[in-house]
Amino acid sequence: MTDTVKNTLLFALVFTLIIISGFFQGWNNAMFILNMGLISSIMALGVNLQWGFAGLFNVGVMGFVALGGLAAVLIGMPATPGAFAAGGAGVIVALVLGAATIVASVFAYKRMPAGRSRSLAITAILIFGFFVFRGFLDPNVDLIEAVNPAATGYLGGLNPGTEETYRDNGWIMLIAWPVGGLFAAGAAWLIGKAALGLRSDYLAIATLGIAEIIIAILKNEDWLTRGVKNVVGIPRPVPYELDLQGSAAFVERAASMGFDPVEASTLWVKLLYAVLFAVVLGIIFWMTQRALNSPWGRMMRAIRDNEDAAEAMGKDVTARHLQVFILGSAICGIAGAMMTTLDSQLTPGTYQPLRFTFLIWVMVIVGGSGSNLGSILGGFLIWFLWVQVEPMGIFLMDLITSGMAEDSWLRAHLLDSAAQMRLMTMGVIMILVLRFSPRGLIPEK
Repeated sequence: MTDTVKNTLLFALVFTLIIISGFFQGWNNAMFILNMGLISSIMALGVNLQWGFAGLFNVGVMGFVALGGLAAVLIGMPATPGAFAAGGAGVIVALVLGAATIVASVFAYKRMPAGRSRSLAITAILIFGFFVFRGFLDPNVDLIEAVNPAATGYLGGLNPGTEETYRDNGWIMLIAWPVGGLFAAGAAWLIGKAALGLRSDYLAIATLGIAEIIIAILKNEDWLTRGVKNVVGIPRPVPYELDLQGSAAFVERAASMGFDPVEASTLWVKLLYAVLFAVVLGIIFWMTQRALNSPWGRMMRAIRDNEDAAEAMGKDVTARHLQVFILGSAICGIAGAMMTTLDSQLTPGTYQPLRFTFLIWVMVIVGGSGSNLGSILGGFLIWFLWVQVEPMGIFLMDLITSGMAEDSWLRAHLLDSAAQMRLMTMGVIMILVLRFSPRGLIPEK
């Protein structure tokens, strides 16, 4: 069996499973799996670019995805009336002062000779700058968060519409996706400058810690993201279901095809999302494939396989690591903005390492590290299993315990444990793949 036939069969199997779930669980559920599979595949491509191309062990994926979600809010939502006038200028001044403190510290570090004087000077700059920064920031933040806190209480975004009309500007979310990539790329540059000199295990700890810091900021800085109160009603680049249901032409077309107008509207919206996400995935896949097969891609794999040999050949290993770290993180940021657009809300409390880091790594490993096509396959397969294993586990436990008494403690325990089959299944899949296909289902050539 040739590689092309094998790969085609693997993708056909995954999409057949999604179609079967549509017949048994409804097409809305199948379209949800498809859309999240597309987004997960994009995230997996970003991680594969870092790990598969360059061997960078980044477990801070969650933070870059969250920054993409932040971009969706800052671009897609309208400005909160009166919030900027209340304290927006003061917040900007505070941020400028904070950045100036960091720049002054770096300047002192580079210009002053090493020793006690330099350490004291940098410490003084940081302490003084911190108090000045907080002195400007805190009172202005309080003013912003006091503006209609039940509904807003944050600055809002750049959507030109009002609170009543901003949803009509759904096209702006297509701009938010690349902006999410830029946010993640900027954070990756800062993180890379500080952490890419670390050995792989220390790099993993550093990126995970920084990702948690990003999530903590999103949860606590209400003036920026509403914190744990969440931002809801983010506009979308596709029609709203209620608008479609109010269209006589759409209702008539749905009825002629045998669909209920409500179900047809939700399916049509999800199908449009799938088309948009597939276009983005296709563009990113094409670009990563071109990069993989270019001299740059061969250089990155040479660095991954033997850094010392590549450095001896005149390659700037640190600069190349920073480059690929930024590119991979930007892809994750784009996926994060897309996911927030799909959900129409930003909920910082849902950004958990289990889902946004561990699961993406499983996708890359199962699909095939270093293989872009494998990452896409892993994205669809693992997300399908993540969604379906729990209901399948409950069905299996119901079948196993069907002969037991209703009040049996063993039956109750087995049914309660069915929800944990997700994690067990992920572990079993990892073990089986690493045992029988250690390079993944579609290995790197």
